[in-house]
Amino acid sequence: MSPIPRRSLLKAAAVAGAAAQFSRSLGTTDAQAAPGGEAAGADPVSLRWLEDGGLGAAPGSTVGVPWPRGAYRPERTFALTDAGGKAVPVQSWPIAYWPDGSLKWTAHAMSSDASGLMLTAGEPAVPERAVTVDRSGGTIDVSTGVITVKIGESGSALVRSVTRGTTEIAGNGRLVLVRQPEIEDEDQGAEKYERFESAISGAEVEQDGPVRAVVRIDGKHRKGGRSWLPFSVRLYFYAGADSFRMVHTVTFDGKQEPGRSSGDFVRGLGVRFTVPMRDAAYDRHVRIGGDGTGLLREAVQGVTGLRRDPGAAVQAAQFAGERLADPSTWDQRVTTRLQYVPQWGDYTLSQLSADGFTLRKRTKKGHGWIAAGGGRRASGFGYVGGPSGGLSFGLRDFWEKFPAQLDVRDAHTDEAEVTLWLWSPEARPMDLRFYHDGMGQDTYAEQLEGLNITYEDYEPGFGTPYGIARTSELLFWANESTPSPEQLARQVDAVRVLPQLAAPPRQLIGAKVFGPGLYSEPDRSTSAKAKIEDHLDFLFTYYKDQVEMRRWYGFWDYGDVMHSYDPVRHQWRYDVGGYAWDNSELSPDLWLWFAYLRSGRADIFRFAEAMTRHTGEVDVYHLGQWAGLGTRHGVQHYADSAKQQRIANTTYRRYYYFLTADERVGDLMRANVDSDETFLALDPLRKIRTDPYTPDRHALSIGFGTDWSGLVSAWLTEWERKGPKWEKARARVLSTMETIAAQPNGFVQGSGLYDLDTGRFAVAAEPVVGVSHLSAVFGLNELCAELIDLVDMPAFKEAYLDYCRYFNATKTEQAARYGTNFGTLLLFQGHSRLDAYAAVQTGDAQLATRAWTKFYASDGYTESSPWRTEELSGPVTLVPGSEANWVYTNDTALYGLAAIENLALLGDRMPS
Repeated sequence: MSPIPRRSLLKAAAVAGAAAQFSRSLGTTDAQAAPGGEAAGADPVSLRWLEDGGLGAAPGSTVGVPWPRGAYRPERTFALTDAGGKAVPVQSWPIAYWPDGSLKWTAHAMSSDASGLMLTAGEPAVPERAVTVDRSGGTIDVSTGVITVKIGESGSALVRSVTRGTTEIAGNGRLVLVRQPEIEDEDQGAEKYERFESAISGAEVEQDGPVRAVVRIDGKHRKGGRSWLPFSVRLYFYAGADSFRMVHTVTFDGKQEPGRSSGDFVRGLGVRFTVPMRDAAYDRHVRIGGDGTGLLREAVQGVTGLRRDPGAAVQAAQFAGERLADPSTWDQRVTTRLQYVPQWGDYTLSQLSADGFTLRKRTKKGHGWIAAGGGRRASGFGYVGGPSGGLSFGLRDFWEKFPAQLDVRDAHTDEAEVTLWLWSPEARPMDLRFYHDGMGQDTYAEQLEGLNITYEDYEPGFGTPYGIARTSELLFWANESTPSPEQLARQVDAVRVLPQLAAPPRQLIGAKVFGPGLYSEPDRSTSAKAKIEDHLDFLFTYYKDQVEMRRWYGFWDYGDVMHSYDPVRHQWRYDVGGYAWDNSELSPDLWLWFAYLRSGRADIFRFAEAMTRHTGEVDVYHLGQWAGLGTRHGVQHYADSAKQQRIANTTYRRYYYFLTADERVGDLMRANVDSDETFLALDPLRKIRTDPYTPDRHALSIGFGTDWSGLVSAWLTEWERKGPKWEKARARVLSTMETIAAQPNGFVQGSGLYDLDTGRFAVAAEPVVGVSHLSAVFGLNELCAELIDLVDMPAFKEAYLDYCRYFNATKTEQAARYGTNFGTLLLFQGHSRLDAYAAVQTGDAQLATRAWTKFYASDGYTESSPWRTEELSGPVTLVPGSEANWVYTNDTALYGLAAIENLALLGDRMPS
């Protein structure tokens, strides 16, 4: 590392002194690290259930807890107690470290339904029935102490058997895929299908107890000589549970070309189990979830509603799911005619839209279906079995990610078959072809003209779904008998809203793990603060309501929101180029997570969770030449030709990962560690460059804003997680920080030439002003606040604070500092949070004043904005609802972040 110039050190020292004085005036103090040590008497952390109801019927829950720097050494163990002080078994492990080696984040798994949980340093209690893992004979055997699951390491069956005691409840759990090689655009009814099953390429034990075990299985779907559609499945087990959880990810690697009807069209995608049926037909029970906790409760061979009555006790017992008395004790007019009562072996519930499901059944293959009911939004839950045991199953976000389907087949035979369809075979095939023919945009000049009218950055061949992914969550229970209605309702609840433990906002704020001081608990102590809090609540509620009104649901869409509104049509611009799906533009993900961190609100968490699941999978490529890049906002999530690091930004995934320790999101972040290599494959500025440029391994043009913020977030996260490439990642963090700071104009230089082998930017010979309004709105401020807190590098801090000082400065002030002004800029309200951060860091009271001035009286939302919705009804809208035609997602994200950060940093310096 090159030495830092003496003038920089002197200036940084003056800045630090002023900042300390200003911080004292605000009543704040800096966190003190304790390198190599451990703080005495660290406060216990109270853990709570995000929603009321506790764990319920779910197998267990895992929570991430942050710790102040220096609080605990990495070998620290933790204990958990309930409201009565009783020890609760817990399994803990580190998921991030501070640079001094102390614990930054720990994960804690438990399987108790207790409440009033308290986490403290101490020795963990051991579960009475621990999770054990045994790997032998080509299988991985996991026991929770209640059930044993035999997992395949090869072949098609991911789950070879699920047993409870000596009874096999289910087996042959595999993935199924139906491919349609040609799509019928004219609906001529000549479809043909190919059926594929899972083919395992490898299985890995990631955790082996005693409270939690995780097994990962990878492979592809195979038929004959063809394997495609890669999958990654994780199975989660908790001590003492009679259930397990599956997290299923599929990555699309098929071929679908616009303008062609042949290709790889998914007609059905699902998870299938075989369930042994040992009981008499009249003791075999089927349960299918409807609206809420509603259930279809039937027997394969029903004895209720017959012309002859077997007896009230018999009928009541069958409806309750209990074993019936011997038929010899029934009314013999029924017993002697049982062979004439139909046995209903097949059931199907199809949810083909967010607004309706249908349920039907038939006796067996080759015979007609009859309607068995329907409703609006099914829970995605089912059960088949009897008094000797049965399988409950559920698909989370069932109607939200339509088209989905549940099948029970052959329940009248010795083996029933259960399929949870992530993509219903009764829906139209999964059509991912690009939505237009290019309209003659063959050259960059024509494409830029197209951008100027529809805001879509089109380029032939770029609107491809190849490499996008989707993750789904499923739950399975191995029941020793047919569950009671109350227990079934608890299982339904677990499928609909998976119980989640959470650390309180006090801990999430006090540990100072995400940009220290950038968020604080909601405060309504003054009218000005209360008004901003009301505005924040309004914006979140509006988007939550718009998801419902506009039906932003579907397998590939759920979790995202729209970018811009069309007031003339009273409709979001879902069909207009780059104005449609938002794809993380200007960081709505970040706004939502900050809103949750400060409030602890369950509804915000669930909204942000869905967005993280979506944007990290669907908006990003995981295979192919653009793996590691995301796609700019557009009519389809992969439609735009701007494939950039800013959308794949690890910043948007970190919050959910650290709050839940979710392994899949961990995979996504780790995959980005080497995404600097993608700049060799694609130049993000290729259409607008005026100077000659060819990507070179030792001279890649990378911007210090949208590009570097995405790269450094991946490196920082790998470093703090101590992942396999953490040393390389740490070196990249430090070398890029150093060489950005060394540029003649620091961050204002705009970009630099990056060397993939050394991880350093070349220091430019001449100063350049290259400021964009986009540079700091993809998480740069939040990341730099973290980096400045973590890394003692005065020159970098000075360079970033200079950027903060001058973005919102006058053109005269910019020119006086840099020799020229920054040109035409936008998004001043969003950048007011840079003013606020710099004000606290430097002690500059004028910056504090400017932060609130830009927040209140520049672009974006103002106090004179309507801050209300208008009711809509026919004939101006498709469905009744409301609109706020002045709300745009760019403005919402920036207002939300600026409001949260300005309140936290300068809440006591608000103008009267």
